[in-house]
Amino acid sequence: MRKLMLAVLVPMVLGSVMHSQEPVRPMPADASPKFDVATIRPSKPSEPGSQPQGFDLRGRHVLTMSTSVDDLISFAYGVNAKQIIDAPPFSNVDKFDIDGVPDVEGQPNQEQMKMLFQRLLEDRFHLKFHHDQRELSVLALTVAKGGPKLAMTIHAPTESVAFAFERQILTVSNSTMREFCNGMQGSILDRPVVDQTELTGRYDFKLRWTPDESQFFRMGVRIPPLPDDPNAPPDLYTAIREQLGLKLEATKAKADVIVIDRLEQPTQN
Repeated sequence: MRKLMLAVLVPMVLGSVMHSQEPVRPMPADASPKFDVATIRPSKPSEPGSQPQGFDLRGRHVLTMSTSVDDLISFAYGVNAKQIIDAPPFSNVDKFDIDGVPDVEGQPNQEQMKMLFQRLLEDRFHLKFHHDQRELSVLALTVAKGGPKLAMTIHAPTESVAFAFERQILTVSNSTMREFCNGMQGSILDRPVVDQTELTGRYDFKLRWTPDESQFFRMGVRIPPLPDDPNAPPDLYTAIREQLGLKLEATKAKADVIVIDRLEQPTQN
């Protein structure tokens, strides 16, 4: 299986992002950056040399490739696309490539990446919205019988969260359960994931499973059926129970939603 670059990994990576080839020191942890300059262009995925969908950091440049406005909102505000209500049709159809340089020196952490795209959405797409609660079909994460099988993180609280999937293994570090749920709903699963574990720590863990065709939909990846293999990792739900001591179940629940009041095509560069 090819490597999947997820929009929830930032160096951390959305993490989502591919590792930069040029080492850059981290941005100050207390910085509140916005883009000093940002170029937004319609994606042309059929052109030779076009990049796969995702986010990337290259030196001080923050980039996205073939991302919809729904993708940007999902990452910037930590929601699943199904939690975005009343958006205009173009938000899930039109794809954009973005290349921006923050107004603060250094490479942003995950929260600073979110700030950058929140401000970009406000300034260039004129995004205005309000929060609400709606009953949605969700996946609820709870503690399984026998208790969690999670190791407390070895990282400092100020260090970034990592969430990276490669070769059927998801590596998560310095993550709360809420951040884990945000990563799962943002890049892997097709509906919101609600944290009902009541676990408050930060954890490091690996999760190994065999993806199916319903997963990674938001990243534009289609997982083909895999041949029968008695040694293949289990499905996601079994892996979460057996490896993490948690349980993921479909249910109906109240979930936060973002109700769009205004959203426009991006202003010129």
